[in-house]
Amino acid sequence: MRIYERGSFPLLIGGVDEAGRGPLAGPVVASAVLLRSGQHLPGVRDSKKLSAGRREQLALEIRAEALCWSIGLASVAEIDSLNIHGATMLAMYRAIDGLARMPDRLRIDGNQKPAIPHRCVAAVETLVGGDDLCPAIGAASILAKVARDEMMLELHAVYPDYGFDRHKGYPTAVHRKALLLHGPTPEHRLSFRPVREAAEHFSKHGPVRSGAAA
Repeated sequence: MRIYERGSFPLLIGGVDEAGRGPLAGPVVASAVLLRSGQHLPGVRDSKKLSAGRREQLALEIRAEALCWSIGLASVAEIDSLNIHGATMLAMYRAIDGLARMPDRLRIDGNQKPAIPHRCVAAVETLVGGDDLCPAIGAASILAKVARDEMMLELHAVYPDYGFDRHKGYPTAVHRKALLLHGPTPEHRLSFRPVREAAEHFSKHGPVRSGAAA
């Protein structure tokens, strides 16, 4: 059922989602996307269920079709200072605040609400699994994931020994081994235990010998 404002104009629906809560390195990134109520973007769904190529294609379509969109992030320093939850809420706030227009209704993926900018007077609701249920959240999920992946490819060019181009900072076996061999970079989250433990081991003992970190 479509919802109309004052009987004539479609409501503007904002969706917010994030990417990068779980990785050991890089920022946490959020996106906010503004769509008209009833606007459908074919193929848009939870970004984790799409291939990288499909996400990139859909991101182009979302940027072209959305009324407006915004990316907000929280840095590694902010993650370590605030914790990952606080940094995620900050990234979401920045994404919402970056919208050129404010929604009439704002839907946040998950069950936690970030602080809302004062200029946004929308009705706010959380929606668990919203990236599959709400087109605006699904679109935000894709934009956040694509933006973060691009950032991690840039970090790979600076730190080629860690495999950021493959795992995007997530705690894979390859990534953990690289941490023990080379120690953390400035882009690693020291508040995350695997990074902190690798930093402590590296400072005391130096790099783990080849084969010992498997």
